[in-house]
Amino acid sequence: MANHSMFDLYSDLPPLPQYQTSLLPSLIPGIPDKLLTVIAPIAAYWTLSMFFHWIDTKDYFPQYRLHTPAEVSSRNKVSRWEVVRDVVVQQLIQTAVGWGLGLTEPDDLTGQEEYDVAVWARRLRLAQRAIPGMFAMAGFDAAGLAENLAPSHPVLAGVLSGGHHSYLQTASADYGNSNSKPNFTAWELALAGALYWYLVPALQYGIAIIVVDTWQYFLHRAMHMNKWMYTTFHSRHHRLYVPYAYGALYNHPFEGFLLDTLGASIAYKLAGMNTRQGMWFFTASTFKTVDDHCGYALPWDPLQRLTSNNAGYHDVHHQSWGIKTNFSQPFFTFWDRLLGTVWTGGDVSARYEKARLAAQKKADQSNQKITITHSNVADSATQDPRPYQDDKKNATDLSSIPFCDQEPLPPKGKAELQAAGSRQQILDDKQDGGPQVLIQEAIEEKEARSLLRREGRRRTASSLSQTESLKGLKDRVTGSMHGRAGVLIGMESNR
Repeated sequence: MANHSMFDLYSDLPPLPQYQTSLLPSLIPGIPDKLLTVIAPIAAYWTLSMFFHWIDTKDYFPQYRLHTPAEVSSRNKVSRWEVVRDVVVQQLIQTAVGWGLGLTEPDDLTGQEEYDVAVWARRLRLAQRAIPGMFAMAGFDAAGLAENLAPSHPVLAGVLSGGHHSYLQTASADYGNSNSKPNFTAWELALAGALYWYLVPALQYGIAIIVVDTWQYFLHRAMHMNKWMYTTFHSRHHRLYVPYAYGALYNHPFEGFLLDTLGASIAYKLAGMNTRQGMWFFTASTFKTVDDHCGYALPWDPLQRLTSNNAGYHDVHHQSWGIKTNFSQPFFTFWDRLLGTVWTGGDVSARYEKARLAAQKKADQSNQKITITHSNVADSATQDPRPYQDDKKNATDLSSIPFCDQEPLPPKGKAELQAAGSRQQILDDKQDGGPQVLIQEAIEEKEARSLLRREGRRRTASSLSQTESLKGLKDRVTGSMHGRAGVLIGMESNR
């Protein structure tokens, strides 16, 4: 009985096409895809980095800078040469791991695509077998409906009958015997093609993004929560208090391997990608990482528009008051939001004000207020303080820093706790942190606020000047029209 049921299930299925595979031609002739998978992320890194370095040195978009060039020189604790050297070291490690990873992968083949689409079409046909039973559970006679619809809607009738499209038969000759074989419907092949070419790859990329975001969030957070891990490994990356594009991969070599190279490799494997898919994934991840460290809040940058995890969001994490927040990277912020580690103090720094105002001018005329940090200051008072509930109490060294050197001042509530824990971590790092970092940042913050006040006074003075000019113009026009106005009024009176 069971065998008979299985036979009925798989009976009248269209046959799968035969195929012959061959090696997939290289995306770039002369460069094997496996080699390109290693080269492309490095090329992407330096190409995008040099673009941002170019606009930086030419000072093309100063209104969108998150920090001034003077801050890059004064606040960073590492030279640009050291940054380049360590990035190259990490990329050499990345290249070795990538090449080894490629050796574990089979060569990509072509020629099987039509067969694979047909396999998905078969799965759709088998899924239709459940439809009569589902209708019966709801009290409908699927077979009767199919019989009535068959003359006018044969495709729908075939679906209702459990995928038995008896009208789709093709004559064939097997071993000299003439018979017929079932075919797929046009909609089955179209949907199967969409699944194979678009939905499945999108799902693979989605899985890879979730895996790499999860891997990096928890390891990154652990390196901040564990004092030894921070001072031994991760503090090197935070010598860049003012990030710039080609410093994105400035890390301790072990951290670079563990956090970036290994994490992306695991995501690639778990998602079941082929070599060419991996190449696009690794390259996109590199673009995103560089863009997150670029130091610009560009309103027209698509990478900064697609996700709130962007340069402004990550820049908070590089500041002394936000270093223990905004751990998510490189794609989305869902772990920060789920686990309460997103910065809650709003655009607390005056440094972000100018960039925020410039971005607002470029935005569509709407009531939505643009923020650089993607943080709402009201959240500080309303959100659960966890996991920072003990950070202010544990910031035992922070009391030695004068209050005037703890700028910018975060709002009361969770942001105050986040800032206390972050500043204590700076003080814990005796080699690359310490009180001088907080003092220097406070000086820069005060200068930024002073600059904003001066600009505000200039704008106010300009507005008053324009108002006085308009008033004078009005008086002159009124005076010149006075005689004519009397005549006109007289004429109106006579009427």
